[in-house]
Amino acid sequence: MINSISLENILCLDIETVPQYATFEDVPEELKPLWLRKASNLKRDEGAEEQHLYERAGIYAEFGKIICITTGFLSIKEEGRQFRLKSFYGDDEKLVLENFAALLNQIADSDKRNKKSPMILCGHNGKEFDFPYMSRRMVIHGISLPAQLDLYGKKPWEIPHLDTMELWKFGDYKNYTPLNLLAYILGIPSPKDDIDGSQVGSVYWNDKDLERIVTYCQKDVVTVMQILLKLKNQSLLASEEVILA
Repeated sequence: MINSISLENILCLDIETVPQYATFEDVPEELKPLWLRKASNLKRDEGAEEQHLYERAGIYAEFGKIICITTGFLSIKEEGRQFRLKSFYGDDEKLVLENFAALLNQIADSDKRNKKSPMILCGHNGKEFDFPYMSRRMVIHGISLPAQLDLYGKKPWEIPHLDTMELWKFGDYKNYTPLNLLAYILGIPSPKDDIDGSQVGSVYWNDKDLERIVTYCQKDVVTVMQILLKLKNQSLLASEEVILA
């Protein structure tokens, strides 16, 4: 499948999420029992108190929020390749999502005018995490879903989504390969050379260092494209081919 898709028709992306509140004590009283019920399943698995598990809340769209979305688009011209990164980030999740949705709508309008195939969204574990998470948070904020995220009534082959983890499975549905492991075995520089996903909440709420998280998110997006290049047996991106918008 991957060999039949042009890399220039793929928008790579990654999101970073955190709990909606800095600590469990900050959670509104009416929301606390709902989290405790959700966390009770985690407690059985990990043996920790529900309140202490609140740092995991960011992975659930009902209890977390998106603080960064990074996209990457590859263009190939006679003078060479360019992989352009653009990040939408900030404390105001609604604004982050509105700006990202505007980009997707702009792309969809351009594809329609130029009679091009719809742009494909690609992430690592994107089908299980990034795409549904963004969709749920958009609904919560009253943002109309862009065509690329509005899946209702579409047949599986009509959904413009690609997932590097799914591609790596090669049909083995019990397999789970995290991004840093796949990067390592494919000879791609690790995107986790500074922080990893488990530290994002602390870096955001305790260190107040959103820029550090944005850089981490950008590295993940570059890695997604590197994996696609590897799967197509093409040369990896050099650092000078990666452009920050």
